[in-house]
Amino acid sequence: MGKVRAICVSNVRGIQKTAVEQAWFAVEHGIQGDAHAGAWHRQVSLLSQDKIDAFNQQGAGVAPGAFGENLVVEGIDFRSLPVGTLLRCGGVLLEMTQIGKECHSHCAIYQKMGECIMPREGVFARVLEPGSITVGDEMTIQPRTVPLPWQAAVLTLSDKGAAGQREDLSGPAIVRRLTDSGFVVVEQLLLPDEADALKHQLIRLCDQRQLDLILTTGGTGFGPRDITPEATLAVAHRNVPGIAEAIRAASLAITPRAMLSRAVSVIRGKSLIINLPGSPKACMESMDVFLDTLPHALGLLRGSVQDCART
Repeated sequence: MGKVRAICVSNVRGIQKTAVEQAWFAVEHGIQGDAHAGAWHRQVSLLSQDKIDAFNQQGAGVAPGAFGENLVVEGIDFRSLPVGTLLRCGGVLLEMTQIGKECHSHCAIYQKMGECIMPREGVFARVLEPGSITVGDEMTIQPRTVPLPWQAAVLTLSDKGAAGQREDLSGPAIVRRLTDSGFVVVEQLLLPDEADALKHQLIRLCDQRQLDLILTTGGTGFGPRDITPEATLAVAHRNVPGIAEAIRAASLAITPRAMLSRAVSVIRGKSLIINLPGSPKACMESMDVFLDTLPHALGLLRGSVQDCART
């Protein structure tokens, strides 16, 4: 159980927020009147009072809202909780959607201290049930009555697609297939064939959003710009060769060119990353191979499945 120590808002992004006594939290929007509210996954930001206190003991001297956070709560270590955690505060129900954030520019706090705790300790949430929160209200972690749906992202690698010279057909086809299979696709990105850009997004989606599944399409062949396998392996914690091998084996029954695929499948943290080919037809054929097996695999990563024994 925690206690709300501060509520902070601002009508402009990129500035310190101002403390208020009470605020209204709107469903799938955020705090009424706050610049970060909207139809996205980072509607409300939260930071532990305990982390701020420890930072101030180092001489930071920061007040509530200095990090751009909306809620400062004492007694809950948000950083230790998984994405999908439900937080109840009066009538308001929040669902954690992201842990940590990218620091695009070093703020005054970083310039003074050499670090900023918000990118590391801050978390984000969306509003599931509305209501008002007042300073001093209690916040609790609410157990989930149903499992969090499988969370996924789809990344298309294409120089021409990213430049607007070619329509991306594979990405939307994969999204439709996942959605029909019960997945919630939280992000769909179209990137150029650049290794650094792909690695950056894969790390963000695995570490901050903690997604169950990330499917890439494109960039797995012999072309000089086909860097998807190398970028994927560069961020991997563990290799999962069986999925990529199964896709190639099944595809060889369709075309001998399947042997030219360099696609890989790996794990980072608790996220499974699978490279798919570039064409919509080949993507669907590849998904035929592994889609039915994914719930068991992802359950193992989440810890909801204990073993792989067959009976």
